[in-house]
Amino acid sequence: MTTNLKLNYVEFPAKYLSKTKAFFSQAFGWEFVDYGPAYTSFSGYGLDGGFFQSDLSSVTINGAALLVLLTDDIESSYNKVVECGGIIIHEIFEFPGGKRFHFKEPSGNELAVWIKT
Repeated sequence: MTTNLKLNYVEFPAKYLSKTKAFFSQAFGWEFVDYGPAYTSFSGYGLDGGFFQSDLSSVTINGAALLVLLTDDIESSYNKVVECGGIIIHEIFEFPGGKRFHFKEPSGNELAVWIKT
């Protein structure tokens, strides 16, 4: 029986690979490895993954999964996302156990940032 079935990798579409890479580098300090002109990967930030060239985007209104980044300072993370060109689509809100906000990065993918309370 296979026992190593943990979430390991996630892939996002990205219309603007260079803008998406710049956003995540500036906002969260991510580093990328390019595999040709249409794919880039990131690793070491919780869940490894990549971005592939596409006109599509990943948004929850269309049924996409929401990836949520953990922070220790929600206001600072919010300000950094805005400063780096992210678009806030859900302002900071409270829920049982924490607070979070949702944003879109330059290629239109929706992610969220949360803090445990």
